[in-house]
Parts: sequence; structure tokens; C-alpha cells
Amino acid sequence: MSSERVPSSAAASSTALPASPHVELAKGVNGLDKIVLRESRGSSTEVYLYGAHVTSWKNDHGEELLFVSNKALYKPPKPIRGGIPICFPQFGGFGPLEQHGFARNRFWTVDTDPPPFPTPTYSKAYVDLILRPSEEDIKIWPHSYEFRLRVALGPGGDLMLTSRVRNTNTDGKPFTFTFAYHTYFSVSDISEVRVEGLETLDYFDNLKNREHFTEQGDALTFESEVDKIYLSTPTKIAILDHEKKRTFVIRKDGLPDAVVWNPWDKKAKAMADFGDDEYKHMLCVEAAAIEKPITLKPGEEWKGRQELSAVPSSYCSGQLDPQKVLQSS
Repeated sequence: MSSERVPSSAAASSTALPASPHVELAKGVNGLDKIVLRESRGSSTEVYLYGAHVTSWKNDHGEELLFVSNKALYKPPKPIRGGIPICFPQFGGFGPLEQHGFARNRFWTVDTDPPPFPTPTYSKAYVDLILRPSEEDIKIWPHSYEFRLRVALGPGGDLMLTSRVRNTNTDGKPFTFTFAYHTYFSVSDISEVRVEGLETLDYFDNLKNREHFTEQGDALTFESEVDKIYLSTPTKIAILDHEKKRTFVIRKDGLPDAVVWNPWDKKAKAMADFGDDEYKHMLCVEAAAIEKPITLKPGEEWKGRQELSAVPSSYCSGQLDPQKVLQSS
């Protein structure tokens, strides 16, 4: 995926960025604008203004940590297959809107003057994006809102996404939404992967008409299609990739649910924007708020945050504290 630098004068005023070695506006696939974030140690991430969609997260060795399909379409209004799509204001088919809502196929703008964060961002590699409804959006979801997203790379290469949704309705009406960071992790071989942190939890199985089950006591492993929504999940979940000797750690706040999805072979073949065998090299574990939708009154704001870390696999989930791991590595 080539990126050519574009002078700031060529950028739309809505994508004005402060001059920084850590933040660059570039042209991505099909000429779509993207923001490239770089940390001084070498890690990087890319986020398209289309969908506020993170499509790349690389460690300081330049290894890609997210999965994006080779068949992904960068053609609005189609969503991009892979990376971190944002599902808002509806997850999946849980409501009357299109699958996963519309935030992932709208053009966002750079937010040059975001309200202050309650916790400071220590990274210099970050960008703030904002989505407000168009007249067309209000026809299908009749609410006024501001959705602010901060994408930040930490000094250790952690990827942090913080969403803030505010109800700006002037008619006094509350609104309700569901949400997910639909993260596609890159794995070496799905049959060699296990997920820890979801043992013994209740879940809905989307392959069985959302029937309710309780997970067994063992870590999750994969040998067929999976599409489950785990409820009341811990703030930390680990994905262990034995072949790569790498563990992803998801830390989340404000997002009680976790979706686990892999389409497996039959569904992969049925998706035009997904390679037939690509299911072997990806796993979605999605920080989400689905079972109990979020309701905001006018003026109220909701915040949902996820932080992704990639650490060596000697790390075990009994001490799910990535800060300790990063300091000791």
C-alpha cells in the first residue's frame, strides 16, 4: 500500500493538521485521505478519514498486527474489510439500520479543537476525528450527535482508541445506541490461537438464533465458525498466538461485552471482499456495548475506550497487566 506525501495546501480544510513528525496526512488506496501516526521507536498506525477506519498497526519491527483482506474494497459507500471498523449507532443486525450502522461508511473530519480529555494523552502521535450527522443520516436515524474519536499510539507501540459520543438533540429527546470496535487481529494460524479471559462467562450465540449459553472453563480455541457475544466481560482479554509467540492484550473501558468472530471456510467463500483462505489468518475480538444499549439524554456524553498491546507470549493471562509486561520487556 503506497502512500505519497501531500502538501497541506492540497488537503481539504477539514483535514488541516498541525505540522508534526508524528502525524502526517497522506493519500491511501483509491486516493482516499488517511492519517499516518508514527512513534519515535518505529511503531505506526494508519487511519482513513473514510469511516475513521484504522487499517494498519505496526510494531517497531514493522510487523503488521491487524488483518486487512487482500480483497478489501476502498470504495465508498462499501465498508473496508479488516482493520478496526467502528460499529455505530448499531451493532450487527440489532436494530433497524444497515448492518453495523453507518459510522464506518461516512467521511469523518479532523477535529482541530476537541474538548479536553479527562486523562491526558502522553503520546505525540495522535489524531482527533469527528462525525456529525448529515441531513441524509437524520432521515434514517433522527438524532443530533457529535462522535469524537481519538486514535493514539503510545510510546511502547500500544494503540489506543477513545470514542466520545454526545447527544446534541435540541428537542429534549434521548437516544439509544449499540457500539463495537470490530477489531480484526492478524494471527499466524487460527487453529493455533487461544483467547483467555472469557472462560465461564455467559454469551449469545449468533449462529444459534442468539441462544444463551455459558462458556466452559477452558480458554477459547477455534476449529469452526464462531460468532458469539460474551456478556459482562473483564476489562482485559488476551489473544495468544503460539506460532508467532505473540500475545495481544485488549484493555477496555465502558465496553462490557466482547464479540468473538471468525467466518471459517464456507462463509469466507461467500464474501466478495474476503479471500477464501484468509479466515486462517484473522480473528475478531471486539470490545462492545450491545446487550445493554447506551442511552444518552441531551447534553450527556458516553465514553468507550480500548487499548491494544502486543507482547511476547511468555506472558500469561494470570497477570493481565500489560504495563508490567511492557516495563519488563
